[in-house]
Amino acid sequence: MNLDTTQLVALAAALGWASGLRLYAVLFITGAIGFLGWVELPPGLQILQQPLVLGASGLMSAVEFLADKIPAVDTVWDGVQTLLRIPAGAALAAAAIGADSATWTLLAALLGGGLAASAHAAKASVRAAANTSPEPFSNVALSLAGDAAVPALLWLAWQHPVAAIAAVALATVACLVVVAVLWRVLKGLLARWRPRPS
Repeated sequence: MNLDTTQLVALAAALGWASGLRLYAVLFITGAIGFLGWVELPPGLQILQQPLVLGASGLMSAVEFLADKIPAVDTVWDGVQTLLRIPAGAALAAAAIGADSATWTLLAALLGGGLAASAHAAKASVRAAANTSPEPFSNVALSLAGDAAVPALLWLAWQHPVAAIAAVALATVACLVVVAVLWRVLKGLLARWRPRPS
């Protein structure tokens, strides 16, 4: 199945946003779908279906799956992944579009990086806040929601691209709202702890 322009835009947006949540799952799922021949990946993404790349992304996806379920470990993992998720989201979106024009490639990279940044910031903030709770269930529930969101969004991008674009837009707005609210709460907490002049 070849992808049309709407699907390519939806795929670029989905890859960018989902990379902010689960980079290695994005790489593995996309590569596996191409490897199995379910979808003909754009040329820029075909490297993901190579057996060695598929094996490495599958291994890292399993590591990320486990690390994301352990309170405190998930926060450290998210901190380290900040260096990878955002540029990877930019690169994947640019590779999905694969335009001959440098302008379109740059726009796709900016879109992918921005979407990855919004998803990553919201995920890291919410998970850090959840780690302050003594019970582990909310943390695992949030992690499982992220695990489910990635394949669901990628499927939507291939099968219902307009719906995927709308879903990414709504998710990005929700992420920005969550980050703004948590930032305001953090500022309020810091203001209470700040020593007052005598």
